[in-house]
Amino acid sequence: MLTKDEKLVKQLKNDYRQADLDEKTMSILSYALKLTSTPNLVSDEDVNQLKEMGCSDLEVLDICQITSYFNFVNRMAEGLSVRLEKDF
Repeated sequence: MLTKDEKLVKQLKNDYRQADLDEKTMSILSYALKLTSTPNLVSDEDVNQLKEMGCSDLEVLDICQITSYFNFVNRMAEGLSVRLEKDF
């Protein structure tokens, strides 16, 4: 809804690595995926990679918090069998 770019949204849903994104955005998405799927493997190297791509400390914190929040909310919804209304 925000991008109004259906092609980009479709690429992001299918495989963000194939989307036409800048290196910083690609690094952010890779970090978010790693934090989501294998959080025990996230290391200082991953944070340093974000900083090398131009992320400030505040941006790294935001990325981590937003990713963690969405993971939390999704796990709560799944754990409680919450289903979205069909209109959404």
